[in-house]
Amino acid sequence: MKGTLNIAFVWHMHQPLYKDPSSGEYTMPWVLLHATKDYLDMVSILEEFPDIHQTINLVPCLIDQIKDYASGKARDAFRNVAMRPAEELKRGEKRFLLKNFFHANRETMIRPIERYRGLLNKRGATGGEDELNGALRSFNAGDYRDLQVLFNLVWIDPVLRERDAFLKGLVRKGRGFTEKEKARLLEKQIEIAGAVIPKHAELQERGIIEVSTSPYYHPIMPLLYDSEVARVSMPGITLPLERFNFPEDAVGQMRRGIELYKKTFGRPPRGVWPSEGSLSTEILQILRDEGMEWTATDEEILTNTLRRPLRRDSSGNCLDAFLYKPYAFEKEGSRITVLFRDHVLSDLIGFDYAKMDPGEAADDFVRRLLNIYGLFERPADHVVNVILDGENAWECYANDGRDFLLALYGKISRSRHLKCVTVSEYLSGNPPAEKISGLYPGSWINHNFKIWIGHPEDNTAWDYIYGARKALVEHAEGLGPEPGPGEKDALAEAWDALYAAEGSDWFWWYGEEHSSTSDEHFDTLFREHVRKVYSVIKREPPVSLDIPIITEEKVFSPSSLPGAYLKPVIDGEITNYFEWMAAGRIQYTYFGTAMHREAADGGLVEGISYGFSPEELFLRLDYIHTRAPFEKEWSFTLTFIHPAKVKIKGIVKGKKSGAVVFEKPSDREEWVETGPVERIASDTVVEVALPLKALGVRPADEMRLYITIDAGVLGVERWPMKGSLRIEAPGADFEQEQWMV
Repeated sequence: MKGTLNIAFVWHMHQPLYKDPSSGEYTMPWVLLHATKDYLDMVSILEEFPDIHQTINLVPCLIDQIKDYASGKARDAFRNVAMRPAEELKRGEKRFLLKNFFHANRETMIRPIERYRGLLNKRGATGGEDELNGALRSFNAGDYRDLQVLFNLVWIDPVLRERDAFLKGLVRKGRGFTEKEKARLLEKQIEIAGAVIPKHAELQERGIIEVSTSPYYHPIMPLLYDSEVARVSMPGITLPLERFNFPEDAVGQMRRGIELYKKTFGRPPRGVWPSEGSLSTEILQILRDEGMEWTATDEEILTNTLRRPLRRDSSGNCLDAFLYKPYAFEKEGSRITVLFRDHVLSDLIGFDYAKMDPGEAADDFVRRLLNIYGLFERPADHVVNVILDGENAWECYANDGRDFLLALYGKISRSRHLKCVTVSEYLSGNPPAEKISGLYPGSWINHNFKIWIGHPEDNTAWDYIYGARKALVEHAEGLGPEPGPGEKDALAEAWDALYAAEGSDWFWWYGEEHSSTSDEHFDTLFREHVRKVYSVIKREPPVSLDIPIITEEKVFSPSSLPGAYLKPVIDGEITNYFEWMAAGRIQYTYFGTAMHREAADGGLVEGISYGFSPEELFLRLDYIHTRAPFEKEWSFTLTFIHPAKVKIKGIVKGKKSGAVVFEKPSDREEWVETGPVERIASDTVVEVALPLKALGVRPADEMRLYITIDAGVLGVERWPMKGSLRIEAPGADFEQEQWMV
């Protein structure tokens, strides 16, 4: 008998630090709302499957925020407005409710509740200024109260709503809620938040889960150790003016995380998930020295470390066994074990399976695991590491992902070939036989640090931290070796603010990679943390901290570029596999205020393919597969802002479609209609051909545009959410260049 293959799920739970350092209030509600929707049920479901053991990673600053809410003392802007009696709401509070209390997935969270869906229709799908002003006139006190209740109710896990008599009663009632019911609902949120950490502690004591940790404020530790490490994977990168080279900060962040873990769980952690999977050889040494037994990162770090490619078949199944084993990093007689996640398996859960039937998705995942099982003579010696965000994907799943997880855990439990284990459980019987002398430095995103350093916005933020740190060190040195008690407290407070500013979350929104409706909000929070360092040590902060770092219009590039000229048939169908094979691809990425996909409102279009002939630009809009065929009327607008101002407005209804071209002459403010688009067709997809001449585009010109899709009740989406897309028209040597590649 070959034995069973080990499967190690690691669910990473993390939210940014939302507490404003000046007011002490939380600026966003997502820690509380994920506590009520995700953190408790993700571990509670395992009580139904005692043989399914898993690892849950809790970031220390998240633990502190959960505890703060559980105490009942935490306040945030959303909760403050929710607590206000509906009859006493001021105009600004009503506007806040109308703008913010539909931040939930429309398809999976709003649409199933008739009253919530009706309130959205009454407000309007976009939440634009005209719609908000109209809603302010039409909404009454009962509407606002129902909105206060329903927003907070849908952010409680469906199982908790079903099992609690009061919550179940609210769901059944559906509308016409009272102030007393609303107050009890808000109390229930605190009760649920209060159960999160105790439940993790209980299940860890029972051996069902292992709780791992991270550095305290979720910093990118290799960049704290030495920002020059970014050059390994990006040799041409432009780094901040000042070299950030403070290994002691990486140590301090890790030690603080370990201390909080001990205080919370009464034992030291055995494993650590490094922020964003970011590791380097030097960070391995720190983790080992701080007593960590294991850590983990992405498969691309392994392949670059070993300089060995990882083979996958056309379906993404891994063909190489070396991914599925632990590796030991040893130095001076001590070791730490490093594991590497299966990137494809992890991303399938995080991004793809929400679009599938839960049972079919679970079947696909188990089939992939059994393919891996077949790679080995002794499967029990090996482990498949599935590591991903454990909170943000589920609002895109029906029933908050429970149907998928029930199907998946049930199939694994019944399998004779698969076994779910905690990381430490696996390592206790399978110490690593393979050794590595070092580690390629990078993160779990493209095996580099591009998201957090290199862009002018990122680099400015690093220089601000450097300046504050320098001022803090100079202040501490001026106090001498024996500062007084008050001075010690002030130093500790200043270092805490500096560590908070070192967190990865602020850098996530700087640069071109990510954007949200709250970029400026995160920018302000970051600068407040830096400013607090100066405030606590009673030094005048630089004037630059009063100026937003995000000052430029963001420009985004497509996820993939065209590889050759296209000759598609414009008929509304993918006529054959090859006609769009060389196309570029524009993917819509949902960026929410909490780095979760609350903006993923169901939507209509999944992605856009594009390409060129020497005379035309081609676009293909693909429906989300569960929407096709789509017979209701919807519209799209392509707005070109460079090199000429041109707008294409299209209307689609099933197999009927048409579009009109508008131009804005340089001497006029209004758009002028110039004629119809001659080549447009719709059916299973929408295909459009636009003459480059009509767009004012010459060979090798850079085009800037954005795309708006109005799908009615399914929502309005802007691609990208902010800024514009950058697309380069082919030059004279386009075909020759592609052939050379």
